[in-house]
Amino acid sequence: MVNNLPLTKRLQIVVADDQPIFIEGLLSVLSQPGNPLQCNIRGIARNGQQMLQLLREQAVDLVLLDLNLLEQDSLKLLPELKRVHPHIRILVMTVYDDPRLVKAAFKAGADGYILKSGSKEELFRAIAEVIEGNTFLGRGVAVTDRHNNGAGGASMPEDRFVRKYGLTKREMEIMQYIGQAFSNKDIAERLFISDQTVSVHRKNIMRKIGVKSTANLIKIAYENNLV
Repeated sequence: MVNNLPLTKRLQIVVADDQPIFIEGLLSVLSQPGNPLQCNIRGIARNGQQMLQLLREQAVDLVLLDLNLLEQDSLKLLPELKRVHPHIRILVMTVYDDPRLVKAAFKAGADGYILKSGSKEELFRAIAEVIEGNTFLGRGVAVTDRHNNGAGGASMPEDRFVRKYGLTKREMEIMQYIGQAFSNKDIAERLFISDQTVSVHRKNIMRKIGVKSTANLIKIAYENNLV
């Protein structure tokens, strides 16, 4: 139980989210008397650069991170954040429940993952767990594929997807790896091409599909049964 956890110090928290109404509600929940944790909000970041700047200027214990910040792909930020600030714990708060996106977040450095539709009690538990050094998966979050695509006609979704978005064969290969939460380096090693070439293909895929983040690419790959 959260109430029994020995969290006696005041937690220094940065909220990284670009939805004003959600931020307002979150701050209200964290500051209300019913919160069993002592929380001090050190700042609000609405994009990746603001978040990194706040972390350079402040002593922070926890980042509450949305996966789709303005003008920034949070999944790409996570490894750098963890490298520079290894002591900071990261709790992802998002609307995405796709298992491959969950895997991608943990692979990139997240310590916990909860849905924005969850309760305040779950939020308190998640914060307490990740601060204690544990991993937390919220209600409705899974890291295993809940879909069974079957063996027959496996190429049909891929063919339809290629026709719809006009992807090349190489772009389709990379899209499928992205759907499995592989980094540019991982994809490059498997296809025997450079990281830079993968990066160019990734940007072209995003442009053709009309998305701006890896989170959305993984979501689309999952929804279209590409992985």
